[in-house]
Amino acid sequence: MRPLLLEVYAEVYADAAASDPFAGVDRFARGLDGWSARPGWTCVVGYDGDQAAGYAYGAPLAAGAPWWGGLLSDVDPAVIKETGSRTYALSELMVRTPWRKTGAAKQLHDALLADRTEERATLLVDQDHPKVRSLYESWGWHTLGDLRPRLPGAPLFHAMLLPLR
Repeated sequence: MRPLLLEVYAEVYADAAASDPFAGVDRFARGLDGWSARPGWTCVVGYDGDQAAGYAYGAPLAAGAPWWGGLLSDVDPAVIKETGSRTYALSELMVRTPWRKTGAAKQLHDALLADRTEERATLLVDQDHPKVRSLYESWGWHTLGDLRPRLPGAPLFHAMLLPLR
Protein backbone atom coordinates (compact mmCIF):
# COMPACT_ATOMS: atom_id res chain seq x y z
CA MET A 1 0.00 0.00 0.00
CA ARG A 2 2.88 2.40 0.77
CA PRO A 3 3.95 2.72 -2.91
CA LEU A 4 0.40 3.60 -3.92
CA LEU A 5 0.05 6.23 -1.19
CA LEU A 6 3.37 7.80 -2.18
CA GLU A 7 2.44 7.77 -5.87
CA VAL A 8 -0.85 9.57 -5.22
CA TYR A 9 0.85 12.06 -2.89
CA ALA A 10 3.57 12.84 -5.45
CA GLU A 11 0.92 13.55 -8.07
CA VAL A 12 -1.39 15.61 -5.85
CA TYR A 13 1.41 17.69 -4.30
CA ALA A 14 3.74 17.99 -7.31
CA ASP A 15 3.35 21.76 -7.62
CA ALA A 16 3.69 22.42 -3.89
CA ALA A 17 6.71 20.13 -3.54
CA ALA A 18 8.52 21.99 -6.31
CA SER A 19 8.75 25.12 -4.16
CA ASP A 20 8.15 24.01 -0.57
CA PRO A 21 10.48 21.50 1.12
CA PHE A 22 7.77 20.79 3.74
CA ALA A 23 5.64 19.33 0.92
CA GLY A 24 8.41 17.09 -0.43
CA VAL A 25 7.78 13.41 -1.05
CA ASP A 26 10.68 12.33 1.18
CA ARG A 27 9.29 14.28 4.15
CA PHE A 28 5.82 12.89 3.45
CA ALA A 29 7.21 9.33 3.26
CA ARG A 30 8.78 9.71 6.71
CA GLY A 31 5.47 11.02 8.05
CA LEU A 32 3.56 8.17 6.42
CA ASP A 33 5.91 5.65 8.00
CA GLY A 34 5.35 7.23 11.40
CA TRP A 35 1.58 7.35 11.07
CA SER A 36 1.23 3.83 9.68
CA ALA A 37 3.24 2.44 12.61
CA ARG A 38 0.82 3.91 15.17
CA PRO A 39 -1.59 1.61 16.97
CA GLY A 40 -5.03 1.85 15.41
CA TRP A 41 -3.85 3.36 12.10
CA THR A 42 -6.49 3.03 9.41
CA CYS A 43 -6.52 3.93 5.74
CA VAL A 44 -9.19 3.93 3.05
CA VAL A 45 -8.43 4.10 -0.66
CA GLY A 46 -11.16 5.01 -3.13
CA TYR A 47 -11.11 3.44 -6.58
CA ASP A 48 -12.77 4.22 -9.86
CA GLY A 49 -12.35 0.96 -11.71
CA ASP A 50 -8.69 0.08 -11.28
CA GLN A 51 -7.58 3.69 -10.70
CA ALA A 52 -7.00 4.99 -7.17
CA ALA A 53 -8.98 8.23 -6.95
CA GLY A 54 -7.61 9.19 -3.54
CA TYR A 55 -7.24 8.14 0.06
CA ALA A 56 -7.57 9.13 3.68
CA TYR A 57 -5.79 7.88 6.77
CA GLY A 58 -5.26 8.58 10.42
CA ALA A 59 -4.93 7.08 13.88
CA PRO A 60 -6.14 7.61 17.43
CA LEU A 61 -4.15 10.08 19.51
CA ALA A 62 -2.33 8.34 22.35
CA ALA A 63 -2.74 9.46 25.95
CA GLY A 64 -0.64 12.57 26.41
CA ALA A 65 0.01 12.82 22.66
CA PRO A 66 2.00 15.92 21.62
CA TRP A 67 -0.59 16.75 18.90
CA TRP A 68 -1.71 19.92 20.70
CA GLY A 69 1.84 21.00 21.64
CA GLY A 70 2.04 23.67 18.95
CA LEU A 71 -1.37 25.17 19.75
CA LEU A 72 -1.10 28.97 19.66
CA SER A 73 -4.64 29.74 20.82
CA ASP A 74 -5.80 29.80 24.44
CA VAL A 75 -7.90 26.69 24.97
CA ASP A 76 -9.28 25.08 28.12
CA PRO A 77 -6.77 22.33 29.04
CA ALA A 78 -9.65 19.85 29.40
CA VAL A 79 -10.41 20.24 25.68
CA ILE A 80 -6.94 19.09 24.66
CA LYS A 81 -6.48 16.31 27.21
CA GLU A 82 -5.94 13.03 25.39
CA THR A 83 -6.82 9.69 26.95
CA GLY A 84 -5.82 7.32 24.17
CA SER A 85 -9.43 6.72 23.18
CA ARG A 86 -10.85 10.24 22.96
CA THR A 87 -9.64 11.59 19.61
CA TYR A 88 -9.01 10.18 16.15
CA ALA A 89 -6.57 12.28 14.09
CA LEU A 90 -7.36 12.43 10.38
CA SER A 91 -3.84 12.94 9.08
CA GLU A 92 -4.31 12.91 5.30
CA LEU A 93 -7.16 13.19 2.84
CA MET A 94 -6.30 13.65 -0.81
CA VAL A 95 -8.00 13.18 -4.14
CA ARG A 96 -6.39 13.08 -7.58
CA THR A 97 -7.38 15.87 -9.96
CA PRO A 98 -9.75 13.87 -12.22
CA TRP A 99 -11.92 13.00 -9.19
CA ARG A 100 -12.03 16.40 -7.49
CA LYS A 101 -15.44 18.03 -7.13
CA THR A 102 -17.12 14.64 -7.60
CA GLY A 103 -17.87 13.92 -3.94
CA ALA A 104 -14.91 11.54 -3.68
CA ALA A 105 -13.31 13.49 -0.81
CA LYS A 106 -16.50 13.34 1.27
CA GLN A 107 -16.88 9.63 0.54
CA LEU A 108 -13.31 8.95 1.68
CA HIS A 109 -13.79 11.14 4.76
CA ASP A 110 -17.01 9.40 5.73
CA ALA A 111 -15.62 5.91 5.09
CA LEU A 112 -12.58 6.60 7.28
CA LEU A 113 -14.63 7.95 10.18
CA ALA A 114 -17.72 5.72 9.87
CA ASP A 115 -16.90 3.10 12.48
CA ARG A 116 -14.71 5.12 14.84
CA THR A 117 -15.36 4.66 18.55
CA GLU A 118 -13.65 7.89 19.63
CA GLU A 119 -15.82 10.82 20.74
CA ARG A 120 -14.26 13.20 18.22
CA ALA A 121 -11.86 13.60 15.33
CA THR A 122 -9.25 16.25 14.71
CA LEU A 123 -7.33 17.46 11.68
CA LEU A 124 -5.09 20.33 10.64
CA VAL A 125 -5.77 22.60 7.67
CA ASP A 126 -3.03 24.85 6.30
CA GLN A 127 -4.08 28.47 6.91
CA ASP A 128 -3.22 29.23 3.28
CA HIS A 129 -6.10 27.00 2.12
CA PRO A 130 -9.34 28.73 3.19
CA LYS A 131 -11.41 26.77 0.66
CA VAL A 132 -10.32 23.51 2.27
CA ARG A 133 -11.22 24.88 5.70
CA SER A 134 -14.64 25.94 4.38
CA LEU A 135 -15.17 22.48 2.93
CA TYR A 136 -14.49 20.84 6.28
CA GLU A 137 -16.78 23.35 8.01
CA SER A 138 -19.55 22.35 5.58
CA TRP A 139 -19.02 18.75 6.77
CA GLY A 140 -19.53 19.76 10.43
CA TRP A 141 -15.96 20.51 11.54
CA HIS A 142 -15.23 23.60 13.65
CA THR A 143 -11.97 25.43 14.28
CA LEU A 144 -10.45 25.10 17.74
CA GLY A 145 -7.51 27.43 17.12
CA ASP A 146 -4.23 27.96 15.32
CA LEU A 147 -1.43 25.43 15.61
CA ARG A 148 2.13 25.26 14.33
CA PRO A 149 3.55 21.72 14.56
CA ARG A 150 6.97 21.44 16.12
CA LEU A 151 8.53 20.39 12.83
CA PRO A 152 11.15 22.34 10.88
CA GLY A 153 9.50 24.47 8.21
CA ALA A 154 5.96 23.62 9.31
CA PRO A 155 3.30 26.08 8.19
CA LEU A 156 0.59 27.53 10.41
CA PHE A 157 -2.53 25.37 10.57
CA HIS A 158 -6.08 25.66 11.81
CA ALA A 159 -6.75 22.83 14.28
CA MET A 160 -10.27 21.54 13.70
CA LEU A 161 -12.58 19.19 15.60
CA LEU A 162 -15.57 17.07 14.59
CA PRO A 163 -17.85 15.34 17.10
CA LEU A 164 -18.19 11.65 16.21
CA ARG A 165 -20.80 10.72 18.82
